[in-house]
Amino acid sequence: MHSDFWLQRWQDGQIGFHRSDVMPLLQKHWPSLELPTGSRVLVPLCGKTLDMHWLAAQGHRVLGVELSALAVEQFFSEAGLTPQRHRTAFGEHYSAGPIEIICGDAFALDEAVLADIAGVYDRAALIALPPPLRQQYRDTLYARLPQGCRGVLITLEYPQDEKQGPPFSVDQADVEQLFTAPWQTTLLERRDILDQQPDFRAQGVSALSTAVYQLRNG
Repeated sequence: MHSDFWLQRWQDGQIGFHRSDVMPLLQKHWPSLELPTGSRVLVPLCGKTLDMHWLAAQGHRVLGVELSALAVEQFFSEAGLTPQRHRTAFGEHYSAGPIEIICGDAFALDEAVLADIAGVYDRAALIALPPPLRQQYRDTLYARLPQGCRGVLITLEYPQDEKQGPPFSVDQADVEQLFTAPWQTTLLERRDILDQQPDFRAQGVSALSTAVYQLRNG
């Protein structure tokens, strides 16, 4: 998906991927990473997810990356926050308390920006990308994360021929093919969610599961 596609989705309010609550699977599995208080956590393609507030409440410093300025502005305004702003080569930075969001391209961040990232939370990024872009995403953003970084990855699994993405189906074989050494993947949970997603059923999808992985770099 090209950037214009997502910018238009935000402009048109077509953001069915946005949750109005914190992701329960994040709350359940994030503690397994055992990240120290004060750790810096990356949330790529973050939109205006409330999960960033939850991560900050756990004592983390949160760095989100999002293409849409509208999404970033809504995130802070809906929380009643007035962010400080400054520009770098990576885009416009919005900061309030422990949360900073870069309005820019997640593929373009360099090792210096990501040098102190201890954790990554990927719920809506990988599944938003078609296969060719997933590899680019791995070879840019994930390849630049420091050794020792840990993360939680949440995916969807369904028969891809039954529905056009995004979100795309990313099964366990896809995850294991993408995250080769030095990354290690551990499946933490898989659950059937078709009954909770009437839009998928209405589009003819016959099976739908979500899977949660723990990621470790080295």
